[in-house]
Amino acid sequence: MTRFFLRIAVALSALAFAALAGAQNISIATGGTGGVYYPMGGGLAAVLSKYVPGMQATAEVTGGSVDNLKLIGTDKPYIGFTMADAGLDALKGEDKFKGNKVPLRTLMILYPNRMHIVSTEGRGINKLADLKGKHISTGSPGSATEVMAFRILEAAGIDKDKDVKRERLGVAESVNAIKDNKIDAFFWVGGLPTAAVTDLANTPGNKIKMIDHAEVVAKMNQKYGQLYVEDTIPKAMYKGMDTDNKQATVMNLLVAHANMDDKTAYNIVKAVFDHKSDLVAVHKEAENFKLETQKASATPIPYHPGAARYFAEKGVKLN
Repeated sequence: MTRFFLRIAVALSALAFAALAGAQNISIATGGTGGVYYPMGGGLAAVLSKYVPGMQATAEVTGGSVDNLKLIGTDKPYIGFTMADAGLDALKGEDKFKGNKVPLRTLMILYPNRMHIVSTEGRGINKLADLKGKHISTGSPGSATEVMAFRILEAAGIDKDKDVKRERLGVAESVNAIKDNKIDAFFWVGGLPTAAVTDLANTPGNKIKMIDHAEVVAKMNQKYGQLYVEDTIPKAMYKGMDTDNKQATVMNLLVAHANMDDKTAYNIVKAVFDHKSDLVAVHKEAENFKLETQKASATPIPYHPGAARYFAEKGVKLN
């Protein structure tokens, strides 16, 4: 009898182990709490956990795109949000990824990320050149905001190390710093609206000032490739804006390591499009998750074969 129960116990343990082995845990590398990546990542984690059988997904706070790409490079089960420019650097092993190429694949193109150069009225900043001699934040160290901010300053002829006093703050910290008069302006690249910028715009005694910079896009593309487009943040987006803000935009991507199996990549993309309304309820930028924007020419990172199979089933020609 004892031997019988022992056999049962062993069998149950084997079943438990098999069930455990079948479970798939995945982490979503997002960004800071004041931006769009983090809430969107939380929404994505909920969708994947609910609708992909056997998958448990969690969203992690990070410094942003650069951190996310480095996490994916660890070959642990991560997917992550990134801006296209930082993603290309990682793929090629350049700039912040020098000597450390990350074998990335695009799961899908997400939404446009719009560069905000934010000040408030009375600080004497009305154009890019006015940043010279000012105290600014160019984004947190692990963010693609910093990558793009440096490129904008460079294209404008402003030396990031000599012509400005520079902090490296996330968007929420930047807003607090400008409220406390510790900085005069900050860079932030994100979706619309960004909660932290909305907070600043709605703060009594602060009239927001968005600095135009679309004029440097051509020079940035000349050096770094066709990654940026001239775009507009409409004046109705944030309280206090007097005119539309002419700015630079880069696309956001959802990316994974090249060794992710095709089925997992397929299931992730399918869940996003099948349950897009769940994500729109989290943040309206998810409305920009569209089949028609999925094109190989719109991302510098090759599509994952599993994602490509899903789009092919939907009649999307990536090339």
